[in-house]
Amino acid sequence: MQQRRIGPFSVSALGLGCMNLSHAYGVPPPPQEGERLLLRALDLGVTLFDTAALYGFGANETLVGRALKPHRDRFTLASKGGMAGVKGEDGVTRRVIDGRPETLRRNCEDSLQRLGVEVIDLYYLHRLDMQVPIEESVGAMADLVREGKVRTLGLSEVSAETLRRAHAVHPIAALQTEYSLWTRNPEIAVLQACRELGVAFVAFSPVGRGFLAGGLTDVSTLDAKDIRRAMPRFTPENYARNLELFEGLRRIAQARGCTPAQLSLAWLLAQGEDIVPIPGTTSLAHLEEDLAAVDVTLDAATLAELDALINQRTVAGARYNAATQQEIDTEEF
Repeated sequence: MQQRRIGPFSVSALGLGCMNLSHAYGVPPPPQEGERLLLRALDLGVTLFDTAALYGFGANETLVGRALKPHRDRFTLASKGGMAGVKGEDGVTRRVIDGRPETLRRNCEDSLQRLGVEVIDLYYLHRLDMQVPIEESVGAMADLVREGKVRTLGLSEVSAETLRRAHAVHPIAALQTEYSLWTRNPEIAVLQACRELGVAFVAFSPVGRGFLAGGLTDVSTLDAKDIRRAMPRFTPENYARNLELFEGLRRIAQARGCTPAQLSLAWLLAQGEDIVPIPGTTSLAHLEEDLAAVDVTLDAATLAELDALINQRTVAGARYNAATQQEIDTEEF
């Protein structure tokens, strides 16, 4: 597997986003299947595993820890705090964004326990808490570094301005947000800010939440709890228009002798050596397909063709609905 840098770590050019194994896209697979996939990823050369306190309200960290703890010296472990499940008085657990120092410390300690490790290599602020200055949140996270509980810090879904303010408090090793052919927001400002500051860029949802892989042709088949049901790009009208773009992607992939998912990942890898995509999947076959993208080389003409086909002007629908968008600090077109 090709290698790329995140702070002091050399990691596989493609990491693994672990959320799918416990959270977000309908009913997750049985834990034993999740463990099998994690171990297969490790055997195939993946050395960056990305989880969070939020995923499955802690279940994902428990799964990752149980499967990978025996191999702790073989990979870089990333997790996130500042957005987690909180049980209300009605007994229902809900997602809560909370970037207060005392909450981040508690989130980190809970994550360490679930993961079964003494230190997290890369610890992200999962979302900016609009009620808490970023300097306070990152200051508390810097204390965790000094105490040896985490090694490096990251930020998720933040703007270039927020990144610069955070970096002035403590060095930020990585910034994570959505980036793919159909989500170009990082190209507005934050990708350039990362490069100026020497911050690695970790791209989640690099195959467009499945759209760029071609596995979803009918959004009515999505599970009732699938988070894509609330995303404007996945409404029946918008998705029908986006599928027209996918047909062009499929044709280009066929001409290049690869799959649409591999083509999309290869495009992203070609955007810079400082970019580390973290596709997620519950399928062993899809895992192997995704990781083979590191062997796909695209010439300038193909990259330009893809840029023109799928971009912020041609995709139908916003990335998030209005309520979710209010929680996001990233720049918007």
